[in-house]
Amino acid sequence: MPGYESINSKMLQVRIGPGQEVYSKRGAMLAYTGAVSFAPTATAGQGIGGALGRAVAGEHSAMMHVTGQGSVMFGHGGLHVSVVELNGADTLYAEADRLLVHDATLQVGTMFMGEQGGVRGIVRGAVTGQGLFTTTLTGHGACALLSHGGVMELPITPQRPVHVDPQAYVAHRGQVQNKLTTAVGLRDLIGRGSGEGFQLELSGSGVVYVQASERKI
Repeated sequence: MPGYESINSKMLQVRIGPGQEVYSKRGAMLAYTGAVSFAPTATAGQGIGGALGRAVAGEHSAMMHVTGQGSVMFGHGGLHVSVVELNGADTLYAEADRLLVHDATLQVGTMFMGEQGGVRGIVRGAVTGQGLFTTTLTGHGACALLSHGGVMELPITPQRPVHVDPQAYVAHRGQVQNKLTTAVGLRDLIGRGSGEGFQLELSGSGVVYVQASERKI
């Protein structure tokens, strides 16, 4: 697994070598040392069928396949960078444009929001602007997420569901169900922001990553 080293809150250094390849957001390379190659890819390790599925779903971000021997510094738009380690036991759910870089050893997929929350999951995507599909990462490896102002990790337990402003939501992992809820009537929603009118309720067992802003990427 490539080594991920934070240079500061907005820059990340990743070691590249044999068996240590990554996929990165196109345009996110800031500098590199060594003999490193960058090749555009439409699949990001998914295969042609998976890539076509993501394109049709609209859950797609242009990626580069990074190979060779050396170290690469990544960053994007001055956004904060947070590293997430996956040990094969659970799945990470995040929007494609949140992914700065991820190990080539991770399996990338696309999930229909209706699979997590049924009709409420579909409504969530439509109301929050997050779309009807999300990207999944599974396996052993690491990835780096982009956010405004950094993220905090909030544990989710069966006894303690977490309510999040949909615009502050970055990603989640584990056996988690989500649905869009509101505590006010339709008339009361007029003039309210997304977090005041709607909340994303996450229940089950896992972790949710919440950014310090309501801004989209």
